[in-house]
Amino acid sequence: MKPRSIDVVLFDLDDTLHDDTFAFHRASERVAAEVAKERGVDARRLDAAYIAEANGFWSRLSVDDLSVNIGNVRKELWRRALADAGIEDDALAARCAQRYNDYRRAHFTLYPGALELLRSLRERGKRIALVTNGFAETHNDKITILKLRDVLDAVFIADEIGMVKPDPQLFVRACQTLGSAPEHGAMIGDRYERDIRGAVEAGLFTVWINVRGENLPPGAPPPDAVCSTIGEVGEILERAS
Repeated sequence: MKPRSIDVVLFDLDDTLHDDTFAFHRASERVAAEVAKERGVDARRLDAAYIAEANGFWSRLSVDDLSVNIGNVRKELWRRALADAGIEDDALAARCAQRYNDYRRAHFTLYPGALELLRSLRERGKRIALVTNGFAETHNDKITILKLRDVLDAVFIADEIGMVKPDPQLFVRACQTLGSAPEHGAMIGDRYERDIRGAVEAGLFTVWINVRGENLPPGAPPPDAVCSTIGEVGEILERAS
């Protein structure tokens, strides 16, 4: 790694600082099991249908989607999943969305070492921020549950700033808002296309936490470093400096 001065460190939230995939899957499984018991449908099919609908929404997220109400979106995703299982019931879809939100919140837990890393970076004079494609309606609650407020200098949530990753200008704006420049910033995230590609284009130092063991897309500019856990990030940033 080419040494550089880093004074701003940006973090993705979901599957970077906490295991959102675990929370998402467990909540979906619980809701599907309840509906299966109540309506006699295949729980695994309903669970798979909801996961596919949700993954599709987030993978397609664009600036045009930022004005939506995420609560209504979740209701619609459950409505479609229920329809796949042969159930047409808007009231049930609304209940599923609410139960899903409640169950998911119960599983919000930081990865081991995540909070210690953020505190350590701030003690070393770094400014720390979250950059997430989530919605303020749910993500502010998540940030509070995870007790991250006191270790962050800023939070950039897609619908509040009107931009979504991987737009390079989002990373530039985050660095500038924190009084720095991209060449003195670092971006840490688990999704190459959302978290890393745009940050590379913007000129930040990038660390890809490759939790799913994915391959770098053909022809894609590589990150500055790759690891598999949040616990490795501190040493990587130390070496980079």
